[in-house]
Amino acid sequence: MSADPYSARIASDRSPLQRYRRAQVSVPVTICNLGTGGLRSSPGVTLDIGEGGLGAIVCGELRVGEMVKVDIRIAERTLSTVAIVRHSSNVRSGFEFVGLTAEERQEVAHCMGQS
Repeated sequence: MSADPYSARIASDRSPLQRYRRAQVSVPVTICNLGTGGLRSSPGVTLDIGEGGLGAIVCGELRVGEMVKVDIRIAERTLSTVAIVRHSSNVRSGFEFVGLTAEERQEVAHCMGQS
């Protein structure tokens, strides 16, 4: 991987459930969800990202199927969107984006090194 933190390597061995290609990208992410004690904000770091979602290491407990707010630091701006938790473990969580705009998809593609 190059020294540029926003450069990415496209993952060719994606899961059969993934509809979009993913790139290995490590950028800060914050997940906001409603926990038992109220609104909770959990920091993390992405492992990979694609137009359909992302994989990340996140502090805190997440429930499969819950809707969360995802804030991803891409280049000079933070992309805020909604996602569904598709899987979660102590090691890694997977999120599917919900309703990205065309501009947000373009930002994700740029992060992946595809534009």
